[in-house]
Amino acid sequence: MARSATGRPTLARVAEHAGVSVSTASLAFSGAGPITPETRERVLTAAAALGYSGPNPLGRQLRSGRSGIVGVVIGDKPGRAFRDPVSVQVLDGLMQVLGERGLGVLLVPGISPAGPTPSDEVAPVDPLVESAAMDVAILVWGVLSDDPNLLALQRRGVRIVVGEGREVPDAPLVRIEDRSGAAEAIRHLVDLGHTRIAEITLPFGRGERSGPVDAERLACADRTPTHNRLAGVRDVVEPVISWETPASLVEHGRDAAIEILGQWVPASQRPTAIFAHSDLLAAGAVIAARELGLRVPQDVSIAGFDGLDLPWLSPDVLTSVHQPLREKGAALGAAVIGLLAGDEPQVRTLPVRLVQGTTTGPAPHQ
Repeated sequence: MARSATGRPTLARVAEHAGVSVSTASLAFSGAGPITPETRERVLTAAAALGYSGPNPLGRQLRSGRSGIVGVVIGDKPGRAFRDPVSVQVLDGLMQVLGERGLGVLLVPGISPAGPTPSDEVAPVDPLVESAAMDVAILVWGVLSDDPNLLALQRRGVRIVVGEGREVPDAPLVRIEDRSGAAEAIRHLVDLGHTRIAEITLPFGRGERSGPVDAERLACADRTPTHNRLAGVRDVVEPVISWETPASLVEHGRDAAIEILGQWVPASQRPTAIFAHSDLLAAGAVIAARELGLRVPQDVSIAGFDGLDLPWLSPDVLTSVHQPLREKGAALGAAVIGLLAGDEPQVRTLPVRLVQGTTTGPAPHQ
């Protein structure tokens, strides 16, 4: 059997065995170009007979000038990101689309291993952002002002896809109608007779902070999902209290609700409803209400955002604004494919909808 100097059967030998040119044999493996199914089958049969598994992927990458890798900047520590079902479902939809096109995925924390920095400082980026080979980078959760990840990728000339962020020149954007979704959740609570509505928010920007939000702090909201959901709430009402959390985790929602329901206001002025910017934060609020001896929804109604399936919260089923998480990931993947194909960058907006569960009900009589 004719082999290369390394002992590996060559594409030229496969072409000879199949009675076609080397370029035609190459097309049979690439899956593209003008080649009939019969010719492709003849080439693949010859390859199988010779023990040839296909062109060397490294050589193909060098010839095309591409790595075949998409960098997915998650903007958080992987351990914490994978505790959030929202991130998991978005990545699931994304990786399915990219995998079908033979593209590999490199998960990039996007933050320095040294950890978070104060909100008024520019955080150093993860070394992978500065040096890892990637054809496209996806900033899954948008970009901040003077975002160091965006700036580093732009310096390198890496093409960008943005998820749920402000628009970046020449970059596709995939977003959701989260402002209108938040407003719909608040209108639902108002229609139930609630006038004292509290809010538990997603993080505002760099750094990690937990505490009440005043007008000065409200102006600092830099993360697009947070900014949009804050605006949606205020399109309908001014919350009696707004509490910022450092991350979208159950324990942060629980801690915030303990403060909101148990310490910061007299019982006679306690909020009768809480809207949380995520379902995990809302679930934490339900747990806090239980710990405080409050009934949900008889004493306090709680609504969230995401539409997660949380069977461990039983018997409660969250009222929540449902967003198409896997579809959002798939849309990010499609944007990558389009960018690599030379398509013009597009903005795609996905709809959301409010689904009522068991955690919201009429305002209690006081």
